[in-house]
Amino acid sequence: MNAYTHSSTHPLLPPATEDERLDWLRLLRSRRVGIATFYRLLDEHGSAAEAQKALPAIASKAGLTKYAAATREFVECEFRAGKQIGAHLICRGEERYPSLLAEIQDAPPMLWLRGNPEVLQRPMVAMVGARNASSLGTRMARTLAGELAEAGYVVVSGLARGIDTCAHLAAAPAGSIAVLAGGIDVVYPAENLTLAESLLETGALVSEQPIGMAPIARHFPMRNRIISGLCRASVVVEAAGKSGSIITARDALDQGRDVLAVPGHPFDARASGYNMLIRDGATLVRNAEDIIVVLQAQKALNEG
Repeated sequence: MNAYTHSSTHPLLPPATEDERLDWLRLLRSRRVGIATFYRLLDEHGSAAEAQKALPAIASKAGLTKYAAATREFVECEFRAGKQIGAHLICRGEERYPSLLAEIQDAPPMLWLRGNPEVLQRPMVAMVGARNASSLGTRMARTLAGELAEAGYVVVSGLARGIDTCAHLAAAPAGSIAVLAGGIDVVYPAENLTLAESLLETGALVSEQPIGMAPIARHFPMRNRIISGLCRASVVVEAAGKSGSIITARDALDQGRDVLAVPGHPFDARASGYNMLIRDGATLVRNAEDIIVVLQAQKALNEG
């Protein structure tokens, strides 16, 4: 994937009709069309329908024989499956698409959402951490998430075991967003199915993957960039040096967002990653007020 998203001289216009929405989905689901390629083709050809027509010739020039793009029937099946489970398909450029997520370099062209779409318009903060979290770590995550929710923030996480689960549970009554690595209807781990369903009334489940797709290894780093991309700040509570939580923190830094971390004991392997973040400049977190101060400063900076 390259750094191309879309031309600055041609504003991205979202699909205006259901047919155009299906054209976007068809282009995005076509073989060898990643996010950067999607935006480039849309910019070069003016519409997803025209880009779709050009795909076989483009593939042929690239040496691909017998290239077959996604069919209309294929994406209509996904579209119907989404409607059957009450999911919303939100396209970049639409009013409902999260404004902060639209700013990142590799923003998803389309998102599936189950739950309350309005939650995407509220201020959000990401909270991630170790799956094998300590009792102190889980207690800290619950406290921070609960107090942030009470202060009006939507807590965003990845529905994983450990810190993610604690953050969602504490914030769920006020609204929490879980970003899934697989399809919007595929909860992983399965033990969090009840938790996922509990988020739908006040919060939401979000995914860029096709309906029904089981998550695979490469989907998790992709999921992490959405977690950080939705938020002005990401909070790390326990994370080893090469964990997914550290990937999320690095994504946040690449996106120009704030990274905060709860310090841990140097002898605990779960503390190595986030202690390293603090050493390298992440804001040290003692309580929810430390996070809120950073979020309010960011808000004032952007409004000023």
